[in-house]
Amino acid sequence: MTEPVRIPSDVDREDRLLANLTARQLAILAVTGVALYFGWLATRTVVALPVFVALALPIAALVLALVLGQRDGVSLDRLAVAALRQRMAPAWRVTAPEGVQSAPGWLTARAHHTSGPDPDASRLGAVELPATGVGPASVAETGVVDLGADGLAVVAVASTVNFALRTPTEQAGLVAGFGRYLHSLTAPVQILVRAERLDLTTQIADLRDRAGGLPHPALEAAAAEHADYLAHLAEHADLLRRQVLLVLREPLDHATTKPAFPLWLRHKRTTRTVPAGEAARRAAEARLVRRLTEAVDLLAPAGIVVTALDAGQATSVLAAACNPDRVLPALTGVAGAEDVISVHPETARHTDAVAGEDEWGRAA
Repeated sequence: MTEPVRIPSDVDREDRLLANLTARQLAILAVTGVALYFGWLATRTVVALPVFVALALPIAALVLALVLGQRDGVSLDRLAVAALRQRMAPAWRVTAPEGVQSAPGWLTARAHHTSGPDPDASRLGAVELPATGVGPASVAETGVVDLGADGLAVVAVASTVNFALRTPTEQAGLVAGFGRYLHSLTAPVQILVRAERLDLTTQIADLRDRAGGLPHPALEAAAAEHADYLAHLAEHADLLRRQVLLVLREPLDHATTKPAFPLWLRHKRTTRTVPAGEAARRAAEARLVRRLTEAVDLLAPAGIVVTALDAGQATSVLAAACNPDRVLPALTGVAGAEDVISVHPETARHTDAVAGEDEWGRAA
Protein backbone atom coordinates (compact mmCIF):
# COMPACT_ATOMS: atom_id res chain seq x y z
CA MET A 1 0.00 0.00 0.00
CA THR A 2 1.59 3.28 -1.13
CA GLU A 3 -0.43 5.67 1.04
CA PRO A 4 -2.91 5.31 3.91
CA VAL A 5 -6.60 5.29 3.10
CA ARG A 6 -9.06 6.89 5.50
CA ILE A 7 -12.03 4.73 6.36
CA PRO A 8 -15.11 6.60 7.65
CA SER A 9 -16.30 5.59 11.08
CA ASP A 10 -19.96 5.31 9.97
CA VAL A 11 -19.49 2.55 7.37
CA ASP A 12 -22.42 0.64 8.86
CA ARG A 13 -24.78 3.61 8.63
CA GLU A 14 -27.93 2.96 6.64
CA ASP A 15 -28.37 4.77 3.33
CA ARG A 16 -30.46 7.95 3.45
CA LEU A 17 -32.96 8.17 0.63
CA LEU A 18 -35.10 11.24 1.28
CA ALA A 19 -35.01 14.04 3.86
CA ASN A 20 -32.22 12.21 5.74
CA LEU A 21 -34.55 9.24 6.26
CA THR A 22 -33.75 5.60 5.58
CA ALA A 23 -35.87 3.25 3.50
CA ARG A 24 -37.22 1.60 6.67
CA GLN A 25 -38.28 4.96 8.15
CA LEU A 26 -39.90 6.05 4.90
CA ALA A 27 -41.80 2.74 4.69
CA ILE A 28 -43.16 3.11 8.24
CA LEU A 29 -44.24 6.69 7.64
CA ALA A 30 -45.81 5.81 4.28
CA VAL A 31 -47.76 2.87 5.74
CA THR A 32 -48.98 5.05 8.62
CA GLY A 33 -50.03 7.84 6.25
CA VAL A 34 -51.90 5.43 3.95
CA ALA A 35 -53.64 3.80 6.93
CA LEU A 36 -54.77 7.16 8.29
CA TYR A 37 -55.96 8.24 4.83
CA PHE A 38 -58.05 5.12 4.31
CA GLY A 39 -59.35 5.50 7.86
CA TRP A 40 -60.55 8.97 6.97
CA LEU A 41 -62.17 7.71 3.77
CA ALA A 42 -64.01 5.01 5.71
CA THR A 43 -65.26 7.30 8.48
CA ARG A 44 -65.71 10.70 6.83
CA THR A 45 -69.47 10.23 6.54
CA VAL A 46 -69.90 9.71 10.28
CA VAL A 47 -66.93 11.55 11.81
CA ALA A 48 -66.25 15.25 11.33
CA LEU A 49 -62.83 16.28 10.05
CA PRO A 50 -61.76 18.12 13.26
CA VAL A 51 -62.67 15.06 15.34
CA PHE A 52 -60.74 12.72 13.04
CA VAL A 53 -57.72 15.04 13.11
CA ALA A 54 -57.83 15.11 16.92
CA LEU A 55 -57.89 11.32 16.99
CA ALA A 56 -55.22 10.90 14.31
CA LEU A 57 -52.71 13.40 15.71
CA PRO A 58 -51.67 11.25 18.73
CA ILE A 59 -51.18 8.25 16.43
CA ALA A 60 -49.08 10.25 14.00
CA ALA A 61 -47.04 11.77 16.84
CA LEU A 62 -46.39 8.32 18.31
CA VAL A 63 -45.24 6.96 14.96
CA LEU A 64 -43.00 9.99 14.38
CA ALA A 65 -41.45 9.53 17.83
CA LEU A 66 -40.80 5.85 17.18
CA VAL A 67 -39.29 6.49 13.75
CA LEU A 68 -37.20 9.58 14.51
CA GLY A 69 -36.35 9.00 18.17
CA GLN A 70 -33.20 7.16 19.28
CA ARG A 71 -31.73 5.78 22.46
CA ASP A 72 -28.08 4.75 22.66
CA GLY A 73 -27.86 4.87 18.87
CA VAL A 74 -30.83 2.53 18.34
CA SER A 75 -34.13 3.80 16.94
CA LEU A 76 -37.17 3.59 19.17
CA ASP A 77 -39.14 1.42 16.75
CA ARG A 78 -36.44 -1.25 16.87
CA LEU A 79 -36.34 -1.01 20.64
CA ALA A 80 -40.12 -1.47 20.73
CA VAL A 81 -39.91 -4.55 18.49
CA ALA A 82 -37.10 -5.96 20.67
CA ALA A 83 -39.14 -5.35 23.82
CA LEU A 84 -42.15 -7.08 22.25
CA ARG A 85 -40.04 -10.10 21.27
CA GLN A 86 -38.53 -10.27 24.74
CA ARG A 87 -41.98 -10.12 26.31
CA MET A 88 -43.32 -12.90 24.07
CA ALA A 89 -40.23 -15.12 24.43
CA PRO A 90 -40.07 -17.77 27.19
CA ALA A 91 -38.85 -16.37 30.49
CA TRP A 92 -37.21 -19.61 31.62
CA ARG A 93 -34.76 -21.47 29.43
CA VAL A 94 -33.92 -25.10 30.11
CA THR A 95 -31.63 -27.60 28.42
CA ALA A 96 -34.03 -29.65 26.31
CA PRO A 97 -32.76 -30.45 22.80
CA GLU A 98 -35.80 -32.65 22.18
CA GLY A 99 -38.20 -29.90 23.25
CA VAL A 100 -39.89 -29.03 26.50
CA GLN A 101 -42.12 -31.88 27.63
CA SER A 102 -45.19 -31.26 29.75
CA ALA A 103 -44.94 -32.44 33.35
CA PRO A 104 -47.12 -35.39 34.43
CA GLY A 105 -50.38 -34.69 36.16
CA TRP A 106 -49.37 -36.04 39.56
CA LEU A 107 -46.33 -33.72 39.61
CA THR A 108 -48.20 -30.59 38.56
CA ALA A 109 -50.90 -31.30 41.14
CA ARG A 110 -48.30 -31.66 43.88
CA ALA A 111 -46.49 -28.51 42.79
CA HIS A 112 -49.79 -26.59 42.80
CA HIS A 113 -50.59 -27.92 46.26
CA THR A 114 -47.21 -27.11 47.84
CA SER A 115 -46.12 -23.91 46.08
CA GLY A 116 -49.36 -22.08 45.39
CA PRO A 117 -50.54 -21.00 41.95
CA ASP A 118 -49.35 -22.86 38.89
CA PRO A 119 -46.51 -21.16 37.02
CA ASP A 120 -47.16 -20.06 33.48
CA ALA A 121 -46.07 -23.05 31.38
CA SER A 122 -46.04 -20.95 28.21
CA ARG A 123 -43.12 -18.98 29.61
CA LEU A 124 -40.91 -22.08 29.64
CA GLY A 125 -38.76 -22.80 26.59
CA ALA A 126 -35.72 -24.74 25.46
CA VAL A 127 -32.42 -22.88 25.38
CA GLU A 128 -31.12 -22.37 21.84
CA LEU A 129 -27.35 -22.31 21.57
CA PRO A 130 -25.56 -21.28 18.37
CA ALA A 131 -23.02 -24.09 18.79
CA THR A 132 -24.19 -27.67 18.29
CA GLY A 133 -20.93 -29.38 19.23
CA VAL A 134 -17.16 -29.15 19.57
CA GLY A 135 -14.70 -31.66 18.15
CA PRO A 136 -11.15 -31.97 16.83
CA ALA A 137 -10.43 -30.99 13.25
CA SER A 138 -9.69 -33.72 10.74
CA VAL A 139 -6.47 -32.00 9.64
CA ALA A 140 -5.14 -30.83 13.04
CA GLU A 141 -5.69 -31.09 16.79
CA THR A 142 -7.47 -27.76 16.82
CA GLY A 143 -10.92 -27.74 18.38
CA VAL A 144 -13.63 -26.93 15.83
CA VAL A 145 -16.95 -25.46 16.97
CA ASP A 146 -19.89 -26.71 14.90
CA LEU A 147 -22.32 -23.84 14.31
CA GLY A 148 -24.83 -25.92 12.39
CA ALA A 149 -26.07 -24.19 9.28
CA ASP A 150 -23.82 -21.18 10.03
CA GLY A 151 -20.62 -23.16 9.43
CA LEU A 152 -17.57 -23.86 11.60
CA ALA A 153 -15.40 -21.79 13.90
CA VAL A 154 -12.10 -22.13 15.72
CA VAL A 155 -11.04 -20.32 18.88
CA ALA A 156 -7.47 -19.29 19.66
CA VAL A 157 -6.02 -17.41 22.60
CA ALA A 158 -3.72 -14.45 21.96
CA SER A 159 -1.13 -13.07 24.32
CA THR A 160 -1.00 -9.39 25.16
CA VAL A 161 1.74 -6.81 24.56
CA ASN A 162 2.60 -3.96 26.94
CA PHE A 163 2.26 -1.10 24.48
CA ALA A 164 2.82 1.78 26.93
CA LEU A 165 6.29 0.66 27.96
CA ARG A 166 7.61 0.53 24.39
CA THR A 167 9.52 3.31 22.69
CA PRO A 168 7.80 5.30 19.92
CA THR A 169 9.76 3.36 17.30
CA GLU A 170 8.73 0.04 18.83
CA GLN A 171 5.12 1.20 19.09
CA ALA A 172 5.12 2.12 15.40
CA GLY A 173 6.49 -1.34 14.58
CA LEU A 174 3.80 -3.05 16.66
CA VAL A 175 1.06 -1.01 14.98
CA ALA A 176 2.50 -1.79 11.54
CA GLY A 177 2.68 -5.52 12.34
CA PHE A 178 -0.91 -5.60 13.55
CA GLY A 179 -1.97 -3.54 10.55
CA ARG A 180 -0.42 -6.07 8.17
CA TYR A 181 -2.58 -8.76 9.73
CA LEU A 182 -5.71 -6.64 9.42
CA HIS A 183 -4.95 -5.88 5.77
CA SER A 184 -4.54 -9.60 5.06
CA LEU A 185 -8.04 -10.50 6.28
CA THR A 186 -10.41 -11.84 3.65
CA ALA A 187 -13.07 -13.19 6.04
CA PRO A 188 -14.65 -11.96 9.29
CA VAL A 189 -12.57 -12.27 12.47
CA GLN A 190 -13.76 -11.62 16.01
CA ILE A 191 -11.38 -10.35 18.70
CA LEU A 192 -12.96 -11.00 22.09
CA VAL A 193 -11.62 -9.73 25.42
CA ARG A 194 -13.12 -11.73 28.29
CA ALA A 195 -12.98 -11.09 32.03
CA GLU A 196 -13.84 -13.64 34.71
CA ARG A 197 -14.03 -13.32 38.45
CA LEU A 198 -11.50 -15.21 40.55
CA ASP A 199 -11.99 -16.96 43.89
CA LEU A 200 -8.61 -17.26 45.66
CA THR A 201 -9.91 -18.87 48.86
CA THR A 202 -8.38 -22.26 48.08
CA GLN A 203 -5.05 -20.79 47.00
CA ILE A 204 -4.78 -18.61 50.12
CA ALA A 205 -5.52 -21.57 52.38
CA ASP A 206 -2.96 -23.68 50.49
CA LEU A 207 -0.29 -21.00 50.92
CA ARG A 208 -0.92 -20.76 54.65
CA ASP A 209 -0.84 -24.54 55.07
CA ARG A 210 2.45 -25.00 53.20
CA ALA A 211 4.23 -21.96 54.60
CA GLY A 212 5.27 -23.86 57.74
CA GLY A 213 7.07 -26.56 55.77
CA LEU A 214 9.36 -24.28 53.78
CA PRO A 215 13.11 -24.77 54.41
CA HIS A 216 13.91 -21.14 55.38
CA PRO A 217 12.16 -18.68 57.70
CA ALA A 218 12.41 -15.96 55.06
CA LEU A 219 10.53 -18.13 52.57
CA GLU A 220 7.91 -18.86 55.23
CA ALA A 221 7.49 -15.15 55.91
CA ALA A 222 7.28 -14.38 52.18
CA ALA A 223 4.60 -17.04 51.68
CA ALA A 224 2.57 -15.75 54.61
CA GLU A 225 2.97 -12.17 53.36
CA HIS A 226 1.79 -13.16 49.91
CA ALA A 227 -1.22 -14.97 51.37
CA ASP A 228 -2.10 -11.85 53.38
CA TYR A 229 -1.75 -9.75 50.22
CA LEU A 230 -4.11 -12.03 48.28
CA ALA A 231 -6.61 -11.96 51.15
CA HIS A 232 -6.43 -8.16 51.18
CA LEU A 233 -7.09 -8.07 47.42
CA ALA A 234 -10.04 -10.44 47.76
CA GLU A 235 -11.61 -8.20 50.41
CA HIS A 236 -11.11 -4.84 48.73
CA ALA A 237 -11.22 -5.53 44.99
CA ASP A 238 -12.92 -7.70 42.40
CA LEU A 239 -10.21 -10.06 41.22
CA LEU A 240 -10.39 -10.71 37.50
CA ARG A 241 -8.48 -12.59 34.89
CA ARG A 242 -8.52 -11.33 31.33
CA GLN A 243 -8.21 -13.38 28.20
CA VAL A 244 -7.98 -12.27 24.57
CA LEU A 245 -9.59 -14.71 22.13
CA LEU A 246 -9.33 -14.79 18.35
CA VAL A 247 -12.38 -16.40 16.71
CA LEU A 248 -12.33 -17.41 13.04
CA ARG A 249 -15.44 -18.64 11.20
CA GLU A 250 -16.00 -20.31 7.86
CA PRO A 251 -19.33 -21.13 6.17
CA LEU A 252 -20.10 -24.69 5.11
CA ASP A 253 -22.02 -23.77 1.98
CA HIS A 254 -20.00 -23.48 -1.17
CA ALA A 255 -21.23 -20.61 -3.38
CA THR A 256 -20.67 -21.08 -7.10
CA THR A 257 -21.33 -18.55 -9.83
CA LYS A 258 -24.01 -19.74 -12.25
CA PRO A 259 -25.34 -17.48 -15.02
CA ALA A 260 -29.11 -17.45 -14.78
CA PHE A 261 -29.74 -15.22 -17.81
CA PRO A 262 -27.98 -14.44 -21.09
CA LEU A 263 -25.18 -11.92 -20.89
CA TRP A 264 -27.17 -9.28 -22.76
CA LEU A 265 -30.07 -9.53 -20.27
CA ARG A 266 -28.30 -9.55 -16.91
CA HIS A 267 -26.25 -6.82 -15.30
CA LYS A 268 -24.39 -9.00 -12.80
CA ARG A 269 -23.77 -12.61 -12.01
CA THR A 270 -26.06 -14.55 -9.74
CA THR A 271 -24.89 -17.12 -7.24
CA ARG A 272 -26.33 -20.52 -6.44
CA THR A 273 -25.59 -22.16 -3.11
CA VAL A 274 -24.58 -25.81 -3.15
CA PRO A 275 -25.63 -27.75 -0.02
CA ALA A 276 -22.72 -28.67 2.24
CA GLY A 277 -21.57 -32.24 2.73
CA GLU A 278 -18.68 -34.03 4.40
CA ALA A 279 -16.27 -32.80 1.73
CA ALA A 280 -17.41 -29.22 2.29
CA ARG A 281 -16.89 -29.65 6.02
CA ARG A 282 -13.33 -30.88 5.54
CA ALA A 283 -12.67 -28.01 3.15
CA ALA A 284 -13.98 -25.50 5.70
CA GLU A 285 -11.78 -27.06 8.39
CA ALA A 286 -8.75 -26.80 6.10
CA ARG A 287 -9.50 -23.14 5.41
CA LEU A 288 -9.85 -22.43 9.13
CA VAL A 289 -6.54 -24.11 9.93
CA ARG A 290 -4.83 -22.20 7.12
CA ARG A 291 -6.23 -18.89 8.32
CA LEU A 292 -5.16 -19.69 11.88
CA THR A 293 -1.64 -20.48 10.70
CA GLU A 294 -1.53 -17.18 8.83
CA ALA A 295 -2.66 -15.35 11.99
CA VAL A 296 0.13 -17.02 13.99
CA ASP A 297 2.77 -16.04 11.41
CA LEU A 298 1.55 -12.46 10.87
CA LEU A 299 1.03 -11.59 14.55
CA ALA A 300 4.32 -13.09 15.73
CA PRO A 301 6.42 -10.04 14.58
CA ALA A 302 4.15 -7.85 16.72
CA GLY A 303 4.99 -9.94 19.79
CA ILE A 304 1.55 -11.58 19.93
CA VAL A 305 1.57 -15.34 20.46
CA VAL A 306 -1.55 -17.04 19.07
CA THR A 307 -2.29 -20.53 20.41
CA ALA A 308 -5.18 -22.62 19.12
CA LEU A 309 -7.50 -24.21 21.66
CA ASP A 310 -8.22 -27.91 21.49
CA ALA A 311 -11.72 -29.35 21.80
CA GLY A 312 -11.68 -29.46 25.60
CA GLN A 313 -10.40 -25.92 26.00
CA ALA A 314 -12.87 -24.57 23.44
CA THR A 315 -15.69 -26.33 25.30
CA SER A 316 -14.59 -24.67 28.55
CA VAL A 317 -14.60 -21.26 26.87
CA LEU A 318 -18.13 -21.78 25.54
CA ALA A 319 -19.35 -23.03 28.93
CA ALA A 320 -17.88 -19.97 30.64
CA ALA A 321 -19.52 -17.69 28.06
CA CYS A 322 -22.91 -19.18 28.94
CA ASN A 323 -22.34 -18.34 32.62
CA PRO A 324 -20.24 -15.15 32.62
CA ASP A 325 -20.95 -14.24 36.26
CA ARG A 326 -19.55 -17.43 37.72
CA VAL A 327 -16.61 -17.32 40.12
CA LEU A 328 -13.59 -19.08 38.63
CA PRO A 329 -12.00 -21.51 41.14
CA ALA A 330 -8.40 -20.89 42.05
CA LEU A 331 -7.27 -24.25 40.64
CA THR A 332 -8.21 -23.41 37.05
CA GLY A 333 -5.26 -21.46 35.77
CA VAL A 334 -4.08 -19.61 38.88
CA ALA A 335 -0.53 -20.05 40.12
CA GLY A 336 -0.18 -22.82 42.67
CA ALA A 337 1.65 -22.74 45.99
CA GLU A 338 4.83 -24.17 44.46
CA ASP A 339 4.91 -21.90 41.39
CA VAL A 340 7.53 -19.17 41.23
CA ILE A 341 6.13 -15.63 41.06
CA SER A 342 8.68 -13.26 39.54
CA VAL A 343 6.83 -9.99 40.25
CA HIS A 344 6.57 -8.71 43.82
CA PRO A 345 2.98 -7.86 44.82
CA GLU A 346 3.94 -4.31 45.78
CA THR A 347 5.07 -3.58 42.22
CA ALA A 348 1.71 -4.56 40.73
CA ARG A 349 -0.11 -1.58 39.28
CA HIS A 350 -3.55 -3.08 38.73
CA THR A 351 -5.71 -4.18 41.61
CA ASP A 352 -7.80 -6.43 39.40
CA ALA A 353 -4.88 -8.74 38.59
CA VAL A 354 -2.96 -10.93 41.01
CA ALA A 355 0.57 -10.73 39.63
CA GLY A 356 0.48 -10.75 35.84
CA GLU A 357 -0.84 -13.06 33.14
CA ASP A 358 0.67 -15.91 31.21
CA GLU A 359 0.09 -16.77 27.56
CA TRP A 360 -3.37 -18.16 28.41
CA GLY A 361 -4.48 -14.93 30.07
CA ARG A 362 -4.33 -16.65 33.46
CA ALA A 363 -3.32 -14.86 36.61
CA ALA A 364 0.14 -15.86 37.84
